[in-house]
Amino acid sequence: MDVEDLDRVRGVVAAIPAGSVLAYGEVAARAGLPGRARLVGRILAEDGHDLPWHRVLRADGTPAPHLAAKQLARLRAEGVLADGGRVPMRRYRIR
Repeated sequence: MDVEDLDRVRGVVAAIPAGSVLAYGEVAARAGLPGRARLVGRILAEDGHDLPWHRVLRADGTPAPHLAAKQLARLRAEGVLADGGRVPMRRYRIR
């Protein structure tokens, strides 16, 4: 992983405002890394503890399975409501 890629991904995630979400692929695209959604996940897993990682979801609005309860609780606290464990991306995605 390139340090510049890391910094760009971190910058995009840090800029997601409370009450909003992006998909991993959208973070990658905004960071200039189209098609690198898995890299975004890896960066958040390895170096995202100080970021609002909970605002990044799968493209279908579902959270990471191993973090689902924690992630959805954090989002709920910010006003992002899930329906059946899925966040309606059209409603909460930042523009």
